[in-house]
Amino acid sequence: MSAAIVALLLISFVHQISAAPRLFLDLAAPSSAVGVDGLVVKATLKNTGDVTLKLLNDPSSILSQVNTNTFTISSASGMPRFTGLKVKYVAYRAARSSGSSAFTVLAPGKTVQIDHVLGGTYNFTRCGEGSYNFRASNIFNYVDESGELKTIKASFNSRQLKIAGRLAVAGRHTGTSTFRRRNLSFTGCSAKQKHQIMEAATASNALVSETNRYLSTMTSIQPRYTTWFGAFDQSNYNAVVSHFQNIGNDATMVNYDCVDCLSRLGDGYPYTMAYANPAVPSTIYICGGFWTAPVTGTDSKAGTIIHENSHFVVNGATDDRVYGQEGSQSLAYYHPESAVANADSHEYL
Repeated sequence: MSAAIVALLLISFVHQISAAPRLFLDLAAPSSAVGVDGLVVKATLKNTGDVTLKLLNDPSSILSQVNTNTFTISSASGMPRFTGLKVKYVAYRAARSSGSSAFTVLAPGKTVQIDHVLGGTYNFTRCGEGSYNFRASNIFNYVDESGELKTIKASFNSRQLKIAGRLAVAGRHTGTSTFRRRNLSFTGCSAKQKHQIMEAATASNALVSETNRYLSTMTSIQPRYTTWFGAFDQSNYNAVVSHFQNIGNDATMVNYDCVDCLSRLGDGYPYTMAYANPAVPSTIYICGGFWTAPVTGTDSKAGTIIHENSHFVVNGATDDRVYGQEGSQSLAYYHPESAVANADSHEYL
């Protein structure tokens, strides 16, 4: 091989390394706060690589101001209770969007800053006054130059903050409601939307009923179960069974709100399916992505309702550990104990 060819290969190799995408996530906060009513953490995301990044404005990332569980907060006394929203978001559909509001585009060296008001998202009462460590989720979805959806982990720092005084926002729901609405109802939904929801809710009940039959007659380890919940473990299996039994026919026993999402998520409305407040098992908030989804199937209307119903504390208190089938299957294989607590895993079973 000639020296010229070797040199060209070396240059190409070096270029590939230097062109690797990189991000740095910085948090800024006051060293102390008296009361959490105005507690604000400023997140700054910088493109430290050599390629422009087309990042998805995932509501579970710092790129969105929706009060999701974006931060990991801890103290010597434990972790504050999350009191925000749990959101169903389908990244691959957002990635195919032509709308600019679905993305944050960062050229090399550029930054974006987002303020996050945490007082209404976390309740610090059970941990009490003291020093807390704050760290933001550092995983981001982006669309590369070929149009492929990928993930990137940002380098990051964390912050220490002393909190005293009021430890929860006044008027914020602080307990877990046992109230269940016993009839299907709607808030701000058109006649067409009501029809779509009723169709999806009926299908959701049928799917849950079939899943309950499947789980109750499962006499051996079967691929359907292990695909979504991993190697069989009696405790994990019992938890899954309990979750679906609790969900039951809840799809036709809640209120569906068709307007709150538009005002709360703004530009993120078209790319989000739905969300719920886990402590209040009476309302599912419908977003723009719901209306264009199929009634059944992968990431469907009926599946979304199962997803949201599993979030409610009285049903299963699931989280959004990962989104999507690929992520859920990986979670089941490597961390089955986490799959049992993942909403999408329940939706896909």
